[in-house]
Amino acid sequence: MRSLIDLDRYPLDQPDSPEWLRLVEDCKARLDADGLFNLPGFIRETAIPDVVGTLTPILAENAFVHARRHNIYFEKSIEGLPETHPALKEFETSNKTICADQMGQAAVIQLYEWPPFARFLAAVMEKNELFTMADPLARVNVMGYSEGQALNWHFDRSEFTTTLLLQAPEIGGDFEYDKDLRNENDPNYAGVSDLLEGRRSPTLMCLTPGTLNIFRGKNTAHRVTPIKGKTDRIIAVFSYFDRPEVMFSERERIGFYGRAS
Repeated sequence: MRSLIDLDRYPLDQPDSPEWLRLVEDCKARLDADGLFNLPGFIRETAIPDVVGTLTPILAENAFVHARRHNIYFEKSIEGLPETHPALKEFETSNKTICADQMGQAAVIQLYEWPPFARFLAAVMEKNELFTMADPLARVNVMGYSEGQALNWHFDRSEFTTTLLLQAPEIGGDFEYDKDLRNENDPNYAGVSDLLEGRRSPTLMCLTPGTLNIFRGKNTAHRVTPIKGKTDRIIAVFSYFDRPEVMFSERERIGFYGRAS
């Protein structure tokens, strides 16, 4: 992994060492304070061309084009809200997606399956253990966003999201979020409406290629701004769970990837 990850800066291969413990504690503190943390330069700059070069032909030739209109909840309706409520405003999301079973032993698959990576993430997220998915499609996804495409406002279903930015576009493709917009006891529909109608000012964050991002997105609204220019935004998404053998349903696979297997 040393040729892929900057292990001098991020010593994931030395669990429980003083340097590893300091990194974990720093990441936990930033996650608590900001709802996310970034590790810029996690992937070595010299490794990125090969990583991207392996994935771009698959994205160009065999990707599923995921395009849908949705509200921030990815639900057709919300109990107690009329269809015209501004919190249910719809947006367009569009990207190209490839699945783990299309990537062979690409670098992102090797990273995903490398036990010290999951151990580090578990420590930061304060989980006893994290497991890779059994689902051959969903375990690792790579998304490509071309000009005009975007990931629009939504809340995540899972507690944490782990992503790795591999290529940034010329313009756009920035990560925008509104931290803790809701909580388990208060859906804050008024605040959601204010965000969607431009009366709140979300935080805008520009990431550089090679950055690992861990994000607590279940109650934080977020989006990726539309892409402009000829260079795609390419990002890998890693799915871990605190229990083994997790699979998506057939309906979920068809919805996300256009196929069940």
